Amino acid sequence: MPFAYYDRLSRREKELYDRSDRIRRIDLPQAEGLRPMVEVLRQGLARDDRKVVEAAASRLVQGITAGLGVEPVEVGVLAVRPSLRAAELHGLYTRDDKRRARIRVWMRTVHYRRVVAFRTFLRTLLHEVCHHLDYCHFKLADSFHTEGFFQRESSLFYQLVPRDQGPEARSSAESTGQ
Repeated sequence: MPFAYYDRLSRREKELYDRSDRIRRIDLPQAEGLRPMVEVLRQGLARDDRKVVEAAASRLVQGITAGLGVEPVEVGVLAVRPSLRAAELHGLYTRDDKRRARIRVWMRTVHYRRVVAFRTFLRTLLHEVCHHLDYCHFKLADSFHTEGFFQRESSLFYQLVPRDQGPEARSSAESTGQ
């Protein structure tokens, strides 16, 4: 079922939206090889070390793009999220013809300036990666937030953080807000 804004799209945009919506998964060729970077990312967030988080996020995204054979994307991790009228910006994907595409993610909340939870940070990073993959891997002319888009994001997440990692690991991560 399309999201509410679907009715406002042109015929061409609806075709693109529908095509995007049909793509439900992104299979990473060597997800297990990327998991150590996910753990470094988790530890960097726990230590509130922006440089470690940025290096791990960059290496993780580089591994994803290289594994899928798409052009690399620059990754930057910034401190406090910028505030938009009634919301916070968690991540941003930008691209233009003059330079390499960029992903920016923020690791602190606006109001309390707390480090965001690991799962929230990783999902935000993967969300922005999915925008890049829409353009470079799937060759879509635009990157819509479709149900398929969010399923692709989840497919990446669960390849990098398996659901079967064990209840004690999950409850430990959840009790620390990660």
